Amino acid sequence: MRLHPSGLLRDSRNLELLRLLGEDPRIGIAELARRIGMSGPAVRERMLRLEEAGVIAGYTLQLDAAALGYAVCAYVRVRPAPGQLPKVAALAKRTPEVVECHRVTGEDCLVLKVYLPSLERLDEVIDRFLAHGQTTTSIVQSTPVPLRALPLPAAPEGGS
Repeated sequence: MRLHPSGLLRDSRNLELLRLLGEDPRIGIAELARRIGMSGPAVRERMLRLEEAGVIAGYTLQLDAAALGYAVCAYVRVRPAPGQLPKVAALAKRTPEVVECHRVTGEDCLVLKVYLPSLERLDEVIDRFLAHGQTTTSIVQSTPVPLRALPLPAAPEGGS
């Protein structure tokens, strides 16, 4: 049974735990416990409850795309031809260069984020999607706000 997250997010210690994890996801249980002023087992139990409630959806590793040889990042908006939306979504899942795919409102139905080693490879990726509809591409020039943690709700007055 999945717990409802609303009660868990009214607890100031849970919010502090999430804040600390957002700052340093590799922080150990012992250090979390020390900073929050709780025992290790109590912190471990809180983390388990937050995971079960879906508040903590997982733990990820952020890699530097350029260091891995991906010099180009682009967003490709796709307007599928009639009846092609499921095929485009399936193609996005099968295309390793696609790291995100979002169904959106508006004229374009899907927005893909792709990483490529060169601009020449962009044509290859776009051509796969053109078989199912129209595309519009925007190449990322810079990233003034890199991926960051979601904002947390304010801690309740009076705390835990």
